[in-house]
Amino acid sequence: MFVSLPRCALAVASLTLGWASATAEAAPRLSCEILQGGSTQALQVDPVSDPYTVKAININDRFRFKAVMVGNARQVDYIKLYAYTWSSGKAVLLHQVRYLSPTPQTQADPHALTGLHAIYSPELGREMQYGCALREVTP
Repeated sequence: MFVSLPRCALAVASLTLGWASATAEAAPRLSCEILQGGSTQALQVDPVSDPYTVKAININDRFRFKAVMVGNARQVDYIKLYAYTWSSGKAVLLHQVRYLSPTPQTQADPHALTGLHAIYSPELGREMQYGCALREVTP
């Protein structure tokens, strides 16, 4: 037996399915903004399953910054952020922070997750600032 649906019901069903598939495709992305010595670097981080594969990035040969987001496209287990100073040819940890099970936002200010952090090097008092937001993005 075939049942005919009114056009408006078909339109609603189509929109609902389209919204559900678009929502299912959304994935978390950590966006960080790092300021140091008058320059700004943007960092985009996707979830990883192995935190030990993530490398720190060089910030003006003075600092290192590492952002690790462990999870998958559906859920973030945790985020860890590390700031290092570069001293005598090696990285020295200055700051580490952890966020457990953070929730991505579709609209987020640039520093919505972390606020703006200021990190100071013990040598010459150099400053690095960073802030991150966890966003829900669609590919």
